Amino acid sequence: MRHHKVVSVIGGVVLAAGALLTAPPAGAQAPYDTPPPEFTSDWHDPVTAAPPVARPDAPSCEVTLAEAQFRDFTPYKGSYAPPKECGTRWNKVVLRLEGKVKGRQYDRLGHLTVGGVEIFRTSTPQPSPDGITWSVEKDVTRYRDILSRPQPVEMLIGNVVNETYTGILDVRVTLTFYAARGKVKPAADTPDRVLPLDSTSLTTPRNTERLLAEVYATGSGGGCEEYWYLTVPDAAPYSCKATDGPYREVQISVDGRLAGIAAPFPTVWTGGWSNPFLWYVTPGPRAFDVQPIVYDLTPFAALLNDGRAHRIEVSVVGVPAGQTGWSTPTNILLWQDEGRAVVTGALDRHEETAPRNSSVYTAGTEHRLDTEGGHRLTVGGHLNTSHGRVDTTVTRTLAHTSAHRWAEGENPDALTARWTDDETVTVGRTSTRTHRTYTMDGETTVGADARLRTVLSLGDRARTDVVRGGERLSWTRLDHGYTGDATYTTGVPRDQRHAVGTTSERYRLLGSDGCYDRSVKTAQGTITEDRLRC
Repeated sequence: MRHHKVVSVIGGVVLAAGALLTAPPAGAQAPYDTPPPEFTSDWHDPVTAAPPVARPDAPSCEVTLAEAQFRDFTPYKGSYAPPKECGTRWNKVVLRLEGKVKGRQYDRLGHLTVGGVEIFRTSTPQPSPDGITWSVEKDVTRYRDILSRPQPVEMLIGNVVNETYTGILDVRVTLTFYAARGKVKPAADTPDRVLPLDSTSLTTPRNTERLLAEVYATGSGGGCEEYWYLTVPDAAPYSCKATDGPYREVQISVDGRLAGIAAPFPTVWTGGWSNPFLWYVTPGPRAFDVQPIVYDLTPFAALLNDGRAHRIEVSVVGVPAGQTGWSTPTNILLWQDEGRAVVTGALDRHEETAPRNSSVYTAGTEHRLDTEGGHRLTVGGHLNTSHGRVDTTVTRTLAHTSAHRWAEGENPDALTARWTDDETVTVGRTSTRTHRTYTMDGETTVGADARLRTVLSLGDRARTDVVRGGERLSWTRLDHGYTGDATYTTGVPRDQRHAVGTTSERYRLLGSDGCYDRSVKTAQGTITEDRLRC
């Protein structure tokens, strides 16, 4: 392999062989190889600019959770038991996937469950002929309930291996437990129970005082819903159809009543936009660590605490009837009131605006589809806990705008899109306000010489403030941006594509806990800049 470093991608995080990949100091640049004039048969292993998972200075224990070679759609099945040496009081639990693959292979989607609870969802990089290694790490401390006792384990990265697609995905997953001893305290605010929603029926403990749902929503599978943001109504002449256009909204309901709404993140997998050369070294935001959508369902806790089974359903608005492609595995996270056998209360408020979704098609030499959509939901309830009455109100407001432009033969094909997902959760006098913005701006063209070029920018941004009585208690600002420009010759063998491509990624996270700012740039599969600014 040519100039490979062993790196980790930790939900977009980079580590080198168990330590932070050393970046040059602010304003400096380490010496890097001169990029080749075009991609060769090998390139640098996957790298991103995001920060590492913080680890405590505490004794640790490691357990192998899964080890398998994925060559078809046969899941790995095994068993898990927590390490006795580290007890069951942990400060942190870190999941680590290490993988290697070589030859030729598509990007694949995978998941891992422990005790039926999905704790990790991922996709894979596309390999070089000479082979790559990659790794992903994730903080899974919130699954303490499931991890504290023996469980069955299942993992699947569906794959196809044949004479053409030769890449076998060789994967090992471990858990590292950091014991809570001495000055290192147990993790705060982890749920008492974690339940997989393996059907639409849910019965909660009757003393539940806080309730979250997390949904690992992904549009994937190789069909049009993998590119849901590019779909058009039936009247428009485009290959990917959806009756109501590209607006998507992930909803959760309780007994048929809408309980939560969210904008799905527009994940671009490592074969996305018809150009794998954009992603060989730098994956798009969240591609290797699919983050779940989180809904605060605490306003419904009193209704669910009646000891009966209730119907919890997740759906994706905008998907044509009968259309496959979305996966929505769901976990329920519960906190229980130790001082009460039954927590009572009521759902006091449920206000919903009429959903907006308008896609206007304009015909011409350049076809154009302009879409605007949005929705707003407010739910509020109270609980009579052992520590007094607690009122919880959740307001979520979604908005989507996009302009999709294409010519005959879908060449060129361009999209400019923006999604916002604003959420305010107020518990008593404390409000947590989160403003999320996702952006996509790109174009693919194929020239007369069969040279396909993709220019693409992606953004994952979030602003969070925690406020009590008008005083800001804490704040964070996330700005994760990616840009890429790659070109190759289509319709020829791999060694005749003469591909070139540059990427630039910057991850900035500022807040009351400090500052992190790192950028990584590449050219033709070689890292040309790795800069840390704070």
